[in-house]
Amino acid sequence: MVGFVADGQYGISRRCPCGGFIKNDVSPSPKFKHDFDTQPGSRYFTCTKFKDDGLHFRQPCVFGVEEEIAKLVKKVEEQSKTIEEMRKQIQIQAEEIAKLKT
Repeated sequence: MVGFVADGQYGISRRCPCGGFIKNDVSPSPKFKHDFDTQPGSRYFTCTKFKDDGLHFRQPCVFGVEEEIAKLVKKVEEQSKTIEEMRKQIQIQAEEIAKLKT
C-alpha cells in the first residue's frame, strides 16, 4: 500500500488511497526564520485523515502544482498535434472534393 501512495503523489491529488479527501493545509510554523512577515508556513495538500504512517497523502503544494502544470502542458501539446493532423486531413479532403466537382 505504501508503494501505491508513493506512486500516486504526482500532480494535485483529488482523493487519498484511504478514501479521505485532500485539503489545502498550512504548516503552523514558518519554514525559515525570515518567513515571519511574508509566509506563515509551508503549504501542503494533505489527507483529512492524515497520520504519519506512510499510508496517507501529504505533499508540498509547490511540487503538486509543478507536476500538474507539466501534465497540462503535455496535454496541450498532444491536442495541438491532433489539431494539426486534423487540419491536414481537412485539406486533403477539400482537395479530393474539388477534384470530384471537376
